[in-house]
Amino acid sequence: MDIQEYIESGILETYVLGAASEAETRELLYFKEKYPQVQIALQELESDMELIAEQMAVMPPPGTWGRIEASINELTTVPAYEPLRLKDAGGKSGHHFKTPDRDYIEVAESESTHMTIHKSWKWVFAAVFVLGKIFLGCAIYFYLENRQAQEQIQELKTELRQNHLR
Repeated sequence: MDIQEYIESGILETYVLGAASEAETRELLYFKEKYPQVQIALQELESDMELIAEQMAVMPPPGTWGRIEASINELTTVPAYEPLRLKDAGGKSGHHFKTPDRDYIEVAESESTHMTIHKSWKWVFAAVFVLGKIFLGCAIYFYLENRQAQEQIQELKTELRQNHLR
């Protein structure tokens, strides 16, 4: 195989553009190690492609880097949080979750873990519970009504068939 013919075949361009198959890449890397002409041609092609890319580059509008940086900073900023203050209250669990400016209801899942909710949510939970029971009752009622209507329709169909056969 003539090395100059291989270099001019276009395989180097395909490789530099990232479009070479795995077999072509292996073959090129083999020839690159074996023949210095292939290595030199590949380096020249890469530098030419780099020059073309630099000449064709379009500068981003001013302020783009600032917006990108602000977006990244926004993603990495950790919001400030208020740590829970735990103290012995002498109660059953030994923990009391109450601050001077907030009133909380203590909801214990087990002896060692707690969940605190603000007292104003008590009415929301009650309303959701009541609405859930109302919707459940309606669903059962309409299910039974639908079932009864289906039975009546079936009876009417049977009666119509019997009248039609007579």
